[in-house]
Amino acid sequence: MRFPGLPFFAALALCAGIAALDAQEAPPPANRAAAIKIIGDLRRIVTPEGIERHEKVRIGGIDQWVSIRGMDKRNPVLLMIHGGPGWVAMPTSWYFQRGWEDYFTVVQWDQRGAGSTYAANDPAAVAPTMTPERMVADAEEMVAWLRKEFERDKIFVLGHSWGSYLGLEVARRHPQWLYAYIGVGQVSDMQASEREGWRFDMEEAQKAGDADAIKELRSIAPYAEGNRPVPLAALQLQRKWLNHYGGMVYGRNGGEAEAAAMALSPEYSDRDVNLVFEAADYSVGKLLSQVLTLDESKVERLDCPLILLLGRHDHNVSSHLAAAWFEKVRAPSKRLVWFEHSAHEVMIEEPGKTLVSLVQYALPLAAKDGGDTAGEILDDRSSAR
Repeated sequence: MRFPGLPFFAALALCAGIAALDAQEAPPPANRAAAIKIIGDLRRIVTPEGIERHEKVRIGGIDQWVSIRGMDKRNPVLLMIHGGPGWVAMPTSWYFQRGWEDYFTVVQWDQRGAGSTYAANDPAAVAPTMTPERMVADAEEMVAWLRKEFERDKIFVLGHSWGSYLGLEVARRHPQWLYAYIGVGQVSDMQASEREGWRFDMEEAQKAGDADAIKELRSIAPYAEGNRPVPLAALQLQRKWLNHYGGMVYGRNGGEAEAAAMALSPEYSDRDVNLVFEAADYSVGKLLSQVLTLDESKVERLDCPLILLLGRHDHNVSSHLAAAWFEKVRAPSKRLVWFEHSAHEVMIEEPGKTLVSLVQYALPLAAKDGGDTAGEILDDRSSAR
């Protein structure tokens, strides 16, 4: 029996259902557990070949936490090495990473002294190992573990900020392990970057006629001169005004929104959330003075492809200096992508363009290398046009 008017009545019923939803507002999450359940359910991996793991891995003699997520575990592996030191990306990855997981098996790693890894270990016992050399060795071990765990000759490494030092060192020492190295907020000459950041602060303060900012910035001048580490108090004052004028997050007063979003991480326990900023302070105290004397602009050659994703307004780690390094470094192939509406937190500030850039410029390198399902993904994308 046919009902010619059924589409009309079905549409009427649908509209009535929507009206009922509008009339009866859904209650807000009662607590953090309820909020993270909503987020966790939304991004749950349900595909037959999907992967969704959150676990400890023994790296560098201690337990270190990773999150591994993707719609198809045959896809290329992409390890993101977070910044800081200690500014973890895992607890905000629920916001910016979901699209990546359609094309890559994405690994977030809480480094030694950071995030969940800090919470899982005795800080006093770990303290003597908090050195740049040990952190590079950890990154090497993590890449080696992923290659073995997923039976891959190569993976992608994406390093952000401080993590771009670790990632670039892995690329320099083990280019045969990587489809490409991807730098975001790329470290180059850190002393010069600090001086440029101070000049940005002063110029913005003078434009605004901000007497308090001008006075405080003058109090730490000359800033980052010579090769001596910048005192932590001077650095914090410089960053106070850099954040205020949008040098870290374009058009915003620092990273408060990103920091608040960490509390909504499905991967993090209440204890992890409570310790995340203690861990960041711990890492900064152990590593930052050494970080600010790094000079990766001396790297003249990479033997793997290079991709840089740079925020046009990044004065936290100078994108201008990173671009200058990019021009002179030699690599089998290289690509620089400018993000015109971003400062230092590119993946948070322009998540759509970040995804498109990874798919457009990184993924084909895996296909070209004959790796994983990258070629099939690109074929599917082309046939859908």
